Amino acid sequence: MSNAPALPDSSGRFGEFGGRFVPEVLVPALDELDAAWRSFRVDPAFQAELRTLLRDFVGRPTPLTFASRLSADLGYRIWLKREDLAHTGAHKVNNTVGQVLLARRLGKRRIIAETGAGQHGVATAAACALFGLPCVVYMGEEDTHRQAVNVHRMRLMGADVVPVTGGSRTLKDAINEALRDWAASVRETHYVVGSVVGPHPFPALVRDFQRVIGDEARAQFAGSSGIPLPDVVAACVGGGSNAIGMFTAFVGTGARLVGVEAKGRGDGLGEHCATLTYGRPGVLHGARSYLLQDAEGQIASTHSISAGLDYPGVGPEHAWLKDEGLAGYESATDAQAIEGFLALSRTEGILPALEPAHVIGWLMTRPLPAGTTVLMNLSGRGDKDLETVRSWLAERVTPSRSPAV
Repeated sequence: MSNAPALPDSSGRFGEFGGRFVPEVLVPALDELDAAWRSFRVDPAFQAELRTLLRDFVGRPTPLTFASRLSADLGYRIWLKREDLAHTGAHKVNNTVGQVLLARRLGKRRIIAETGAGQHGVATAAACALFGLPCVVYMGEEDTHRQAVNVHRMRLMGADVVPVTGGSRTLKDAINEALRDWAASVRETHYVVGSVVGPHPFPALVRDFQRVIGDEARAQFAGSSGIPLPDVVAACVGGGSNAIGMFTAFVGTGARLVGVEAKGRGDGLGEHCATLTYGRPGVLHGARSYLLQDAEGQIASTHSISAGLDYPGVGPEHAWLKDEGLAGYESATDAQAIEGFLALSRTEGILPALEPAHVIGWLMTRPLPAGTTVLMNLSGRGDKDLETVRSWLAERVTPSRSPAV
């Protein structure tokens, strides 16, 4: 982790974004966490224990797969970083193992988390089971229905899953409830934030735990392809942890960084989650970043077929990367995500989560020159989304651009 970017600055700012906008009761806990991470991120004993857990519990390094049939179909050369093969089925476990290990060093006796697609909740429950700590996971009621399998997985590992019935009953509201809990129990509780969002130091902390993805992928790509860098590095973006985890190793190298957001049903406010495409700066969940807002500045409702992308904000480092021209952000609709899901399933025998399926759906629009080399983060597996895909297909004609078997 010694090559982590210098940003954020000492106040937690990525340029004009980030910072800390929280109730006074949380400031001491955030100061404690910031100081602890500054120490442990360079502590040899902590890093050695973390590396052992990533190897023996998470299953790192995850493989890099050349998608030969998908590449032939689309006219690109596509490599997949296989975070779907990490323990619990997604990249989220890199962060939860690190944060729970850190919480133990701080003497915290209780863990809370929020989750949308359920993968962060499952990964937090797994880490807490490993270390013998009680775990409470807040999840929007809408998401508990569309991700029922992950709710069951969390409960099997001993977590208390609390459905959130207020607001839109999705990820934004789950974060609100987790923050309320943390404010009331901050002395004994650590809040395992699941993405590169929230008040400082969480955006940098989560980035540092997730950058193992890009560090591995960069070395693996050079070894597999025989060329030092891909033309394009791509990942889906909701809050943005899997994308930052991939991008960090490539910022400023000359590789084009592309984050793909959820365009949902279309361009209208409330129909999508494409924050960096349609949003404007504001403050949400303790940090300044791009947000989806109505004309009065109220946080807008959102929609995505993917629970993990269904969020009206984005991590502040992504906002900074966008404004600095260091990364570009595109979008894919629900229908294109389904096409991407089917394409990878039928050409490579890999069922992707609907989140990274947005990247494949975007690639299927053929936005890049033929022969482009693409390194894509396959951030999770699609088991959790099978019922959503089945229901979507049952109501519609199979997308015409799906590749032939």
